[in-house]
Amino acid sequence: MKHSIVGAILFATLLLSLAKVASAQPLIAYCTNFNVAGEWAYVETGMAVVYDQTGKVLTTVPYASVGRYTLGIDGNLSGARTASSGGTILKATITGTATVNPDCTGTYTATFYDQSGNVTGSVVKFVVYVNNATEARMIVTSTPITPYPPNGTGSLGTVLTTEAKKLYPAY
Repeated sequence: MKHSIVGAILFATLLLSLAKVASAQPLIAYCTNFNVAGEWAYVETGMAVVYDQTGKVLTTVPYASVGRYTLGIDGNLSGARTASSGGTILKATITGTATVNPDCTGTYTATFYDQSGNVTGSVVKFVVYVNNATEARMIVTSTPITPYPPNGTGSLGTVLTTEAKKLYPAY
């Protein structure tokens, strides 16, 4: 009898502890446009790879950017970034779309515009939403080929990773 009372008390304590942990951190069983929509901030780092016309790598240049974007429930995104590519500061506005799958993976497709409204590049990234869809990790999956230098004698590709955090949900 003594063991069954102690066992019952331990079992009840365990259940209450588990219930408290579960209620403190609700889990999203799957991702949707609704739960990834909102205001996001990000940092991106990596290397820009400069190729000649034959595809030979000429050099690599360090790259980093920070920015914010709004992701709507409809999958449309807009925002702005400031980047440093080899020490050259680049400011851009961003428009694009994002998709999300129930397993919290998806894509992020964006076009960048300079201060005059000219397209300066585009990118497609693979995304994984983590931590209850309040954070995202991304890698570039398409190498944006941009004429480089401006006279077009070569091209520029990238190897970049992005870490984003949701600032505010859309709802």
